[in-house]
Amino acid sequence: MTRAPAARELAADRVVHVVGIGLGLAGTIFIILVAAIEGGARDLVPIVVYAAGLLAMLGCSAAYNVFHASGRREWLRRFDHAAIFAMIAGTYTPFTTRLGNGWASSLTAVIWIIAGLGIALKLWQPRRIETMSIVLYLALGWIGLAAVEPFLAALDPSTLVLLALGGIIYTAGVIFHLWHRLPYQNAIWHGFVLVAASVHYAAVLGLVVDA
Repeated sequence: MTRAPAARELAADRVVHVVGIGLGLAGTIFIILVAAIEGGARDLVPIVVYAAGLLAMLGCSAAYNVFHASGRREWLRRFDHAAIFAMIAGTYTPFTTRLGNGWASSLTAVIWIIAGLGIALKLWQPRRIETMSIVLYLALGWIGLAAVEPFLAALDPSTLVLLALGGIIYTAGVIFHLWHRLPYQNAIWHGFVLVAASVHYAAVLGLVVDA
C-alpha cells in the first residue's frame, strides 16, 4: 500500500528536482556548445538528441512530482513515464552512432523503435504496460549488453566504465523507487536518478572532448 508523503518529504523532492533542472539546463547548453566547437556536425546531432532526452526526463519528472495540485496530473504522469524512454534512447545515441560494422544504424534504430513504442503506449494506453514498466525500462537500459564487443572496440575503457556505473546506479535506485514505505523514498529515488544521469553526462562529455 502506497504511503502518503509528508510535507517535508515533498519539499525534499522539490529540492532534488530544482537542482536537477538547474544542472540539466547548464549542462546541456555547455555540452552542445562543446560538440559544436570540437566535433562539428558528426557529434552535434547525437548530442542534441541526448540533451533533448535528458531535459525531457528532468522537466517532465519535475512537472509531475512538483505540481501535485495540477488538474492535469494524470497527463503529467504520462509524460513523466514516457520521457524515461526518450532519456534512455537519447543517452545511448551518442555512443551507438559511433559503433562500426553496421551496429551504428541497426542498434540505434532498434533502441529508438522500442523507445518510440514505449512512449506511445505510455501516452495513450499507460495502464497496459503499468505492471511491467520497470522491467521495460531496465531491459532497454541494459540492451547495450547485446553489443558488448562493438562497444569495447569503439569506446575507451573509461567511457565504458562510466556507462556501466551509471546503469548500475539507475538499477540500484529502482529499489528505493519501489520502497514506498521508506521515508523520503521519492527524493532518494530521484537523487539516484540525478547521480546516474550525471555519471552518464560525464561519459558523453568525455566522448565529445576526445572527438
